[in-house]
Amino acid sequence: MTDTIYQLTLEPKTIESAAPAAKEILLNTKKELNMIPNMYTNMANAPALLSTYSHGYRLFRKEGGFTPAEQEVIFLIISYENQCDYCMAAHSVVADMFSKVPPAVTEAIRSGRPIPDQKLQALSDFISIMVNKRGRPLPNDVNSFLQAGYKEEQILYIILAISIKTISNYSNHIFHTPVDAMFKAREWFAYKAVRKVMVFFK
Repeated sequence: MTDTIYQLTLEPKTIESAAPAAKEILLNTKKELNMIPNMYTNMANAPALLSTYSHGYRLFRKEGGFTPAEQEVIFLIISYENQCDYCMAAHSVVADMFSKVPPAVTEAIRSGRPIPDQKLQALSDFISIMVNKRGRPLPNDVNSFLQAGYKEEQILYIILAISIKTISNYSNHIFHTPVDAMFKAREWFAYKAVRKVMVFFK
C-alpha cells in the first residue's frame, strides 16, 4: 500500500469569490490569457501566496537575463525535479507555442534524457544541482555553469525561479490540481509510469 498525498478541501476561488488582492490578479490573468489557470484559482485561497508567485514570476521573466527558451528550460527542470505533473504540462505548452524551445529539447527534459544542446544541458545540470543540493553547489558546479556562458548574477535569479516554482509545484501537489484543457495535450506521464514501476518492485 502506498501513501497518498493529502488533498486540500478548499474550493477554487472565482473572480467573484476571491479576496480583493487575489481578485485583481485573477482579472489581469484572464485579460492576458483569456482564461484563468486552475493553479491560480487554487492559490487564490491565500492571496499572499498568489501575489508572491505572480510578482516573482513576472520579475524573473523580465530581469533574469535568460532567453525565453532558457526560462522555459529552467521552469521545466525545476518542475521535473519536483515531479509536478501540472507544471510539466503547462510549461511544455508554453515551450511549444511561445518560448520557441526546440521540440527535441522539451522532449528530452520530459523523458529525463540528455538535452541535445550543450548550453541548455549545462543550464539544466546546474538547475538540477541547485534543487537537489538545496542551493549548495560546489565550485566545479558553478564553474561549469559560468563556462557555458552564464553569469554569477543569474544564479540569484535561478534561486528566484526555484522559489516561485516551489510555490506552484507544492501548491499543485497539495491541491492535486487538474490540468487545464489547454494544457491537456502535453500531460506528463513519464514520472507516473516510473512511479508505478518503482511501486511494483518495492
